[in-house]
Amino acid sequence: MNTLFKTSLVLSIIGCVNWGLVGLFDFNLVEYLLGDGSLITRIVYVLVLISGLIDIGILTKDLDK
Repeated sequence: MNTLFKTSLVLSIIGCVNWGLVGLFDFNLVEYLLGDGSLITRIVYVLVLISGLIDIGILTKDLDK
């Protein structure tokens, strides 16, 4: 597994944990740590989006080779 896949997985996990907290407790960890509507918060959200798209590519790739 290369570095891109590992980084993508970490960002996806961050997104999953954040959405789980929003769903369970109405608590947005990313906004709490980085500020509500700040540029850094928006960058994190875009990176999570990109990692999700990469994860779709991982699903279609044969990783056993």
